[in-house]
Amino acid sequence: MGPVSSRRADTRRNHESILAVAAGSLASSGKISFNAIAKQAGVGVGTVYRHFPTPEALILAVYQREVRQLVEVVPDLLDKHGPERAFRVWVTDHLAHYMMTKRGLATALRAATTSDLELPANAYESVVGAVDALLRANVEAGAVRADLDAETVQRGLCGLFFLDPEGDWRGQAENLTDLVWRGMRTA
Repeated sequence: MGPVSSRRADTRRNHESILAVAAGSLASSGKISFNAIAKQAGVGVGTVYRHFPTPEALILAVYQREVRQLVEVVPDLLDKHGPERAFRVWVTDHLAHYMMTKRGLATALRAATTSDLELPANAYESVVGAVDALLRANVEAGAVRADLDAETVQRGLCGLFFLDPEGDWRGQAENLTDLVWRGMRTA
C-alpha cells in the first residue's frame, strides 16, 4: 500500500509541476514545448505526454487550473481579511495575474478550442461567481451598494487584461481597483 500512495503523490506532484511550468511558458510566450516543459518541471518528456497527450489538452488544463485557483482563493481571503481588503487583494494579487496569464493563453486557447476539445463553459461563470461572493460580503458589511451586479463589476475589471507584465502592473491594477471601488461604494 505504501508504494502506491507515494506513487500517487509523485504523480500529483508531477502533474502540478507540469501545469505550473506550462502556465509560465504560456504567460510569457503563448507557446509550449513538451521538451522544454519536461526539462523545467524535472520530469521526462514521456511523463508530460502521459499526463497531457496533446498540446491542446495541456493548454486547456492550464486554463482550468488558473480559473480554479482564482475562484478557490476567495473564501480564504474573506476569512483572512475584511470584505473590502479581500476584494482588493483578490483583484490585484489574483485577478490581475489571471488576466495577464489569460492574455498569454489567448492565442493558444483559440487554437486548442478549434480542436475536438472545448473550453470549459463555466469558466466565465465561475469568475463572476467569485466576484459575486466578494460583492455580497461587502454589501453585508455596508461598504458597497446593494444594487451592484457581479457581471457588471467583472466587466469593469476587464481593463486588467491590458496590464503590462513588464511594467508597473501592480500599481496599474491598484489604480483600476480604486476606480472601480469608488463606483461601487455606498454614498
